[in-house]
Amino acid sequence: MIKVTISPTPNHYVYTNKISMESHLYHVNLTWDQARKGTVCSPELALASPENACMQVATPPEFPKGIPGIWSPEHLFTAAVVSCFMTTFLSIAENSKLNFKTFTCDSSGKLDMVNGKLQMSEVLLYPAVTLLNETDRERALKVLSKTEAACLISNSITSKVTMTPAITVA
Repeated sequence: MIKVTISPTPNHYVYTNKISMESHLYHVNLTWDQARKGTVCSPELALASPENACMQVATPPEFPKGIPGIWSPEHLFTAAVVSCFMTTFLSIAENSKLNFKTFTCDSSGKLDMVNGKLQMSEVLLYPAVTLLNETDRERALKVLSKTEAACLISNSITSKVTMTPAITVA
């Protein structure tokens, strides 16, 4: 069971994570196929949806012998951040009773040479929320701020995560 308590203060919100939860393992198996390409599969996903349990991964085309058109570790890293951001947003929006019409989030993962080593140095998030009412604009910005602070994948990495939100009204 996960419980996140959000306590309002005069000018901002303080996040008090009161999580009562056992450890979980998420299994992913990799098999090298050929050249710079392999297949990753999750046995947990195979139980629920065999057709979605596996995907090809490869060295990206920017590297020697990289293969275009296949998910790379860099894409998966960025996808982990943005998908966690979405699921965190949806949870906090529901708990905050934020009424919205749409949510999208473009993202970019930045690969840099840092201290002589390649690393994903930054993930840029561009969440876009379409509201039903203008009166929810401030609440939507607070929900996005809470999301940025509470996203477990962002909190688990050393890369800088930068959010640039856009709020519109339908």
